[in-house]
Amino acid sequence: MNICMVGTGYVGLVTGACLADFGMDVTCVDNDEAKIALLKKGISPIYEPGLEELIHKNEKAKRLHFTTELAESVERALVIFIAVGTPPGTTARPTSRSSSRWPNRSPRT
Repeated sequence: MNICMVGTGYVGLVTGACLADFGMDVTCVDNDEAKIALLKKGISPIYEPGLEELIHKNEKAKRLHFTTELAESVERALVIFIAVGTPPGTTARPTSRSSSRWPNRSPRT
């Protein structure tokens, strides 16, 4: 199953690596080119025990991929997870500030 994980923070990266370890084909997408460059080198931008090992294992098995290409990743995915931050506004309700960095870039809406 092809999965697209939008966002490579604590939620997206850990979930994506775990799904890949369960045998899914996962593409993790982020608009932060520096973060994707680190991940492609096998370096995790966050600390979670065992995460780098999961990344290495599943990249080697060709089940875990990293890119900045949102549209391409969404197009080939059967399932899409959106794991981007939504910091609260002054009303303590979520805002679309973080997710608005991806405006109109998805072929599926």
